[in-house]
Amino acid sequence: MLQCANTDMPDLHWTIPVARWSCWLGSESESKSPDISFIEPIVRRRLSSLSKSALKVAHDCAADLPEVRVVFASRHGELRRSTSVLDDIGNAEPVSPTAFSLSVLNAMSGIFSIARRDNAAATAISAGPGTLGWALLEAYTQYASDPGAPVLLVYADEPADPRYGVVDDEITEGALAILLDASASAMLDCSRDTARSRPTARLRTQSEAVLHCLRSRTAGAWEHPDGIWQWHWREGTWQTD
Repeated sequence: MLQCANTDMPDLHWTIPVARWSCWLGSESESKSPDISFIEPIVRRRLSSLSKSALKVAHDCAADLPEVRVVFASRHGELRRSTSVLDDIGNAEPVSPTAFSLSVLNAMSGIFSIARRDNAAATAISAGPGTLGWALLEAYTQYASDPGAPVLLVYADEPADPRYGVVDDEITEGALAILLDASASAMLDCSRDTARSRPTARLRTQSEAVLHCLRSRTAGAWEHPDGIWQWHWREGTWQTD
């Protein structure tokens, strides 16, 4: 269910079913590289740490599904790879076609679908510091349009190269996947309110707030000039309007 409070700067409230979720944080992992053995070695060795972490959590949630729609989100995407490509151009050096093709925002979702031989739709989103929140809304709208088909939300990011200077609300390195499916026995209530409430557990980034909610099953929030984003865990089954 999606609710809007007004049409000027609408407050938004929606709920998604959470069948599975997975995260990979480099700072917490004993392994230096995510396990993506389901990807062919010739492809695997060309991937960045960002794509590897995204593919790992995506596989964790959807390995047994024959088909799944994907919403991939990242604030910066493959910015480090893109910067390297621009460096080559600036130095009048040839640009690797592989490096260029893997620098686009939807590269990860393409690799995932090819590895799975899955022709389901894939969407790529980048929306500034609020990227994860808006991606959750996109995943909700896609799932609500066809609840019989699962939707996989994958969010992955890493800080921008220092040469870009100070980035407001800079994200932390890591990846998170959430599977929206009818088999879910729990839900995530999502909201973005313009009212300046003082919620508990306000975190530094959206991803930290969402992960806090998923792990602790208590509310997590993130404050931004456009409003307060909040997430609440709730047991139960998702229902259409």
